[in-house]
Amino acid sequence: MNNIDNHPINNVKWVPIDKVQPNDYNPNQVAKVEMQLLYISIKHDGYTQPIVTIYDKKKDKYIIVDGFHRYFVMKHYKDIYESTNGNLPVVIIDKDINDRMASTIRHNRARGKHSIQGMSNLVFNMLENGWADAEICNELGMEAEEILRLKHITGFSKLFKDTKYKRAWQTKRMIKIKQAESVNA
Repeated sequence: MNNIDNHPINNVKWVPIDKVQPNDYNPNQVAKVEMQLLYISIKHDGYTQPIVTIYDKKKDKYIIVDGFHRYFVMKHYKDIYESTNGNLPVVIIDKDINDRMASTIRHNRARGKHSIQGMSNLVFNMLENGWADAEICNELGMEAEEILRLKHITGFSKLFKDTKYKRAWQTKRMIKIKQAESVNA
């Protein structure tokens, strides 16, 4: 592909969801929490990535190479379906079955994982920018315990740098010192 015009992204099509079908080989599975997060992402941001497909002329269907879970969200959430009038954004590639399977795996594996330090910094910045823990949990699909762990990694104490603390207790020695100070004052 020497020419930018030859890239599939230049030919995004909106097709009715009933013309799209999953492949029968994708080993990728997404946990319930991440599926909910994908739904929230599509609800808030819309479809930002098309479904990668091949077109099967015999079936008159677009077979998914990558994007099954984005397809799944539309199939199972009426508000998402209605937001696009039941159409999915697709791009079409032309590959044989082995190349399609390889493409599916490359797409799945290329997504990578979030580093703990990177997520910790992100949460810290969101907190610093005024979001509460609950907002972060809702928007990022995280549990409160995750937020707490990430806060500790970043240096949770930074969030309280301007807070004045009082001692929660006093030792007998501290009481004697205070008493002696007040007598001498």
